[in-house]
Amino acid sequence: MKKNRLAGFGLLALAGWLSACQPQTENKNPMQMKVDRFVEVELTTDLGHLSDKEKQMLPLLLETAQLMDDIFWTQAYGDKETLLTSVDDEATRAFIHLNYGPWERLNNNTPFMPGVGPKPAGANFYPADMSDEEFEAFKAIDKTSLYTLVRRNEAGELQTVPYSVAYREEHQKAAELLRKAAMLSEYEPLKNYLNLRADALLSDDYLASDLAWMDMRENKIDFVVGPIENYEDARYNYKAAHEAYLLIKDLEWSQRLDRFTALLPQLQQGLPVSEAYKAEQPGSDSDMGVYDAIFYAGDCNAGSKTIAINLPNDPVVHLEKGSRKLQLKNAMRYKFDHILIPIAEKLIASDQQTHISFDAFFENTMFHEVAHGLGIKNTINNKGTVRDAHRDLYSTIEENKADILGLQMVRQLVEMGELEEGALMDNYVTFMAGIFRSVRFGASSAHGKSNMLSFYFFEEEGAFSRDAETGRYRVDFEKMKAAVDKLARRILTLQGDGDYDGAQALLAEKGFIREALQADLDRINASGIPVDIRFKQGAGVLGLE
Repeated sequence: MKKNRLAGFGLLALAGWLSACQPQTENKNPMQMKVDRFVEVELTTDLGHLSDKEKQMLPLLLETAQLMDDIFWTQAYGDKETLLTSVDDEATRAFIHLNYGPWERLNNNTPFMPGVGPKPAGANFYPADMSDEEFEAFKAIDKTSLYTLVRRNEAGELQTVPYSVAYREEHQKAAELLRKAAMLSEYEPLKNYLNLRADALLSDDYLASDLAWMDMRENKIDFVVGPIENYEDARYNYKAAHEAYLLIKDLEWSQRLDRFTALLPQLQQGLPVSEAYKAEQPGSDSDMGVYDAIFYAGDCNAGSKTIAINLPNDPVVHLEKGSRKLQLKNAMRYKFDHILIPIAEKLIASDQQTHISFDAFFENTMFHEVAHGLGIKNTINNKGTVRDAHRDLYSTIEENKADILGLQMVRQLVEMGELEEGALMDNYVTFMAGIFRSVRFGASSAHGKSNMLSFYFFEEEGAFSRDAETGRYRVDFEKMKAAVDKLARRILTLQGDGDYDGAQALLAEKGFIREALQADLDRINASGIPVDIRFKQGAGVLGLE
């Protein structure tokens, strides 16, 4: 039986396209023009279905999120106030806030203030003067922990400092706020999670709270909080950065996605690799939900805004319970309307633009997150976990796996009758347009390098072509299907074999923007299409003040 897809592209998308195409104001402050290329949107939703106690929880969670934001500032840069008070121009201050420092995140971390040097690859997680050789010789057992800083002691020697010590004041205050919110919760799994997360901030042991977070199904409020992703540590990918998302569940849309959870084992077996590379059983207790975000803080708010979450990251949790995939529908819709539609109008063949749809954008994003839980977490040749074997390349290869397996899964679901026939071409064309949107961020991030890898692999396989006269791209349906399967096999094999050298060679060849593509990206940038979104958010926007 064919399933109906989600609500399609409508007047809101057209309004976003028209807005994005308006010319920029002449004689505007150049820094203000940088700020304005991030479309400001209100981060809000209808809170009418929340109970009185749930509404009382929100200010406590907002305050906790702000503490995570303050900690991330110290991790990404250092002393925020010293930096901000050194600047008189309000536009420059606004751009500093957007980037959590003086480096332009969506422009390869280029400094945008005079006298500022390159951004340290390890951000502020390690001493600025620490060499790789010194770190290698450092014998501390927890030096690679997600939850320690590396610092120098009074003698100038390296030492580790647990997050619970380094951020004791902020963590204690956050724990207190979380426990107060837990007391108000009328939903026992949320109450349990908030209390355990409070404990975790004080102990640096997040496993119990991650497992508890997996148990939530009927919660109207969700709160992702703490040190989570390791992208900010571009030096080693060891250290987790602090962040918070405050989310309100869309119950109707979430129910539409419930059916995919039961299909995870079948989707795993359908991967286009030999049995050894898909022998691990993905957790069947995974949850897919749709949310409206009402507050972003810290890492997730820096530069490009996340539109979907796949957590927890702990492979122990993945194998025991799977993961939860949270689609941030309001943020996703803003990006589709204001950015992807106008990009597609310029770069996708005119007769294929009908394949650009919010349905496909939503599905590509959703199945990217699902795909993180598929494949393999441990190498098949005793090299340990894939994360350990791939080291600094892990995030990039994993992001590429998620992109490609997401597309491969859409094909499986069409063949299984879970999505409409003909949906696949929409997903392919929308995915291509999504690459152009994402690579405007440059190739410095794991996501950017992953997109470059896909782009040049598909180009070599003839999955798309570019018209030299119009500068527009056209997807070849059959060749794209074959290319997706071929790249999926390549990436899953690199992961299963723990092949660091192979991954490094692949990225060295394809993980950067080449001249021809850069020229097309320059056309996008010159047209004034927004780079990303920025949020007007907080208690006032939500009507809580």
